[in-house]
Amino acid sequence: MNKIRFALAAAALTFTTATTTLAQAPLKIGYTSVDYVLSQMPESKQIESDLKAYSSQLEAQLKSKIADYQTKAEAYQKGASAMTEVVRADKEKELTGLQGSIQEFQRSADNSLQQKQQTLLKPALDKLQKTIDAVATENGYTYVLNSDGASPVLLHGPKEGDISDMILKKMGVTPGANQAAAAAPAKTTPAAPAATPAANTAKKGKKK
Repeated sequence: MNKIRFALAAAALTFTTATTTLAQAPLKIGYTSVDYVLSQMPESKQIESDLKAYSSQLEAQLKSKIADYQTKAEAYQKGASAMTEVVRADKEKELTGLQGSIQEFQRSADNSLQQKQQTLLKPALDKLQKTIDAVATENGYTYVLNSDGASPVLLHGPKEGDISDMILKKMGVTPGANQAAAAAPAKTTPAAPAATPAANTAKKGKKK
């Protein structure tokens, strides 16, 4: 009988302790605008300046390629009637290749600019994350959400709150087993650029 009473008392003590702990440290959720904080950080001006300079370099290279294409296209248009069939075909092939090179450069430049932006932002984002973690710990926030956009994103949370492994096991997947074969994050593919003004010059010349 005494053993039963002791067990009940221990159970009651455990419940009371858990309740007291929960009352002392309630779930506390905070939020922040990452975009706003980044814009206020001193690093933002330098990032913007570096990104603008890099963008200008890419734009200058693109303009140079377009100018080269237009010069050769105009020369072809003027002299196409006097060219032999073989020379005309060779020039048309060259112009088509230049046009394809311009379009490929535009796609590559878009991807390169995105990668440059990510590279420049990484140190600032790392600093922001460390600050979020510190503020959350110091002020007792259990979770911190990003208020930007329609769907807030979790930025901070206790390890115990991560149920990723539990979900994987529920699906019969061993956590970490396929880590090496994990797919890379999807990248947004820029839309194909519009054809340059002289895009159809070669075709027009051939009709002559």
